Amino acid sequence: MTDNFTDPMSAGVAEDAPVFVISVAATLAGMHPQTLRQYDRIGLVSPGRTSGRGRRYSARDIAMLREVQRLSQDEGVNLAGVKRILELEAHVSALQARLSEVLADLDAMHHEMARRERAVHQSYRRDLVPVDQGAVVVWNPNHPKRS
Repeated sequence: MTDNFTDPMSAGVAEDAPVFVISVAATLAGMHPQTLRQYDRIGLVSPGRTSGRGRRYSARDIAMLREVQRLSQDEGVNLAGVKRILELEAHVSALQARLSEVLADLDAMHHEMARRERAVHQSYRRDLVPVDQGAVVVWNPNHPKRS
């Protein structure tokens, strides 16, 4: 295999596009094709399928396979542990995406509230001045003076 295929993204392929047959995916991930079949069976990686049921791996799948290999070989995590780690990482990613959405919504609401507040302030009558009710003194020119 030539060097420009060691990174699937260098070929200009979309990250989620299921384009690599199992033999190419195995080579890119540094594994045996049978290992990829087993990982598919236990749900570690779920490649796309062709109409004839052939597996097609994406660049994201290749990265996932490399992470499975790193966790199992370098970190000594068993496959059940690897599966749980991957599930938790996916959950964290989903939560981070949702948090970003909520923060964007909150920011939009703050901008809308500020816009409405400006509109209310612009609608005030300029001949009226708001005052603190506790500090109001009413002047009555007809009131008798105290000495």
